[in-house]
Amino acid sequence: MSAQPKEQPRLNKQQQLFSRLANNSLIGIAIVQHNRFTFVNRQFAQLVGYERQELLRVEQVGLIFPNYPVIQSQINSEQPELQFEDQLVHFFGRKVDVEICLMRSQVDEADIDVWFVLDTSQRKQAERSAQIAALVYANTGEAIVVTDENGLIVDVNPAFTEITGYELSEIIGRSMNLLSSGRHNKAFYRKMWQQLRTTGRWQGDLWNKRKNGDEYAERLNISTSYNNDGSVYRRIGLFFDVTTHKEREESIWRQANYDHLTELPNRQLFQKRLQKAMQESDESGKAFALIFLDLDLFKDVNDTFGHDVGDLLLREAAKRLQACVRNDQDTVARIGGDEFTVIVTYVSNQGVVNRICEDILRKIAEPYYLGDDVAKVSVSIGITMYPEDASDAGELLKNADMAMYGAKDSGRNQYCYFIPAMSEAIQARMRFSESLQVAIEENQFVLYYQPIVDMRTGQVVKYEALIRWEHPELGLVPPSEYIPFAEDTGLIVGIGNWVFNAVLKQAKQWSLEGREQLISLNVSPAQFYADGVSAEEWIKQVKEAGVPTQLIIIEITERLLLDNNPIITKILTALRDAGFRIALDDFGTGFSSLTYLKRYPIDIIKIDQSFVRNLAPDSEDLALCEAMIVMAKKLGLEVIAEGVEGPQQEALLLEAGCTLGQGYLYSRPVPAHDLDRWLRERNLNPSKSKTNDPITTGPLPTKV
Repeated sequence: MSAQPKEQPRLNKQQQLFSRLANNSLIGIAIVQHNRFTFVNRQFAQLVGYERQELLRVEQVGLIFPNYPVIQSQINSEQPELQFEDQLVHFFGRKVDVEICLMRSQVDEADIDVWFVLDTSQRKQAERSAQIAALVYANTGEAIVVTDENGLIVDVNPAFTEITGYELSEIIGRSMNLLSSGRHNKAFYRKMWQQLRTTGRWQGDLWNKRKNGDEYAERLNISTSYNNDGSVYRRIGLFFDVTTHKEREESIWRQANYDHLTELPNRQLFQKRLQKAMQESDESGKAFALIFLDLDLFKDVNDTFGHDVGDLLLREAAKRLQACVRNDQDTVARIGGDEFTVIVTYVSNQGVVNRICEDILRKIAEPYYLGDDVAKVSVSIGITMYPEDASDAGELLKNADMAMYGAKDSGRNQYCYFIPAMSEAIQARMRFSESLQVAIEENQFVLYYQPIVDMRTGQVVKYEALIRWEHPELGLVPPSEYIPFAEDTGLIVGIGNWVFNAVLKQAKQWSLEGREQLISLNVSPAQFYADGVSAEEWIKQVKEAGVPTQLIIIEITERLLLDNNPIITKILTALRDAGFRIALDDFGTGFSSLTYLKRYPIDIIKIDQSFVRNLAPDSEDLALCEAMIVMAKKLGLEVIAEGVEGPQQEALLLEAGCTLGQGYLYSRPVPAHDLDRWLRERNLNPSKSKTNDPITTGPLPTKV
């Protein structure tokens, strides 16, 4: 029944009021009748993305609210109102989270449903984000710690407990410095807090301590949450354990910067420390000293006892060096082989450097007890000062090196300060090295040959080849002036190969002339240690030349055999098996000669001239020679006496049973082209076979 005319104005006003309220409401309102919208307010239309008139033309409410038929069936007179959460379909097809209050009412005896719809999308999104955050917080591998403004712990996640070992109940309300390892100083933390208060953020690596006391490295990122008034609400720290990574980095860095044998800084780290020392000296105005050290006779330790024992000595020497310096400010480094450096910083007077050097000399010279062996070495020390002597690192190192060589040249086991005149000596040494290299390349060497004779008949049975350097400007340079230098610099390998090839060439020439003459050549121990002797290559070259290997005698010294090196034994055995003969030169001057004769493939021993030179009836030297001759014969070895200079020596040796001699009584070493004349004169005048002739006169050469 329609309203009475007198009530119409009132109803119109109510309708206008409802319309005004509905259209300005923050809640979406819709009226549905017969499964169609009969009214929608502006908020509802915006919520689902339609124009209001478009919604009134929608034929089925289910297009907007798919679950409406189910909800509609649940409303009746007993339950005229429902409140629930659901989703509406937006114009663009996406789902919109909503909370709906649906009320059943009647208008003109017809049922209508009034919808009050609240958009909950943002709240739902926030809830979902909170759920995800909670999942991440609980399950992430990164430790999370929440503190107040002053670093007092408010909350931690499970990963924090897993990494540190602390449960929340154990540390809530406590300061984060509970984890401090003590590795970082106050300045480190002061800088961290300064940055946090200024920017609200900090990130970096630091070392902390777990509950069980183990230290660990963490990569930490701190951010800050603020209140509306700008004050700090919370600080959030996220970190993960990088201990393994740090240890690997440290291991790689240590391998790159420290010597694996002595654990001292290596050349690379030394260069960095040297640059730092120069910078600090420039800033402070205080000088520093660079000390360069080289162990004297260390090579003999390696040759005598082997490289393993040499390594033990180097480790012990490194410890002794460290004990001589001020650990808090000086640097000891090993830059290679048996060479060390010391950087002595903040030198107020030279007495500080002198004291350190004197301590080093004394400690290094003390005996080294290396397992079953005892060794002794000394040290030569060179010193240069910064900035007095040089302004760059390269020049400093060169100066210290020159000063060290100055100490060696002065007799070793001492220290020497750099003076500018030393550079001239170094230049001369470099020029000498270059000249020796040129001598190898330009074939400036020549072989001299000294006969070895049968003292019973005067007949020549073999020759010893001895190298001489025919310098284009200096003339004939004796071996004593360049062989030790060549051994130190490695040039001995090239020289040794030249000698071998020259002997082979001479043997081939004599063989073609019908003279199969035995020739012995000296091989330096340094050639073996520098891998300069290849048995396979030498055997191949001799065979290719068509020379019987039996014509070549390899002379070695006892110094080579002291090492008991299996590689050297293998080389000598291979040469001997191929037909070469092995002679032990300077026999009797070492310490274990009898042992060598059993251990190594020796065919010949050469009694050193120090025993032969002073031979006299009833002398101690004669007794020693007789003992060596008897021993050699018992072992089936050939014996050659070196340094035979007079008839009495010859007679005593023959009486003792030695038949082969070598010395000035027969001939000095002479070039190959003079040997023929010497032989002819001996054959024409046999009486001269035991007297000096023009060829056998001249200055005494050094035997090599």
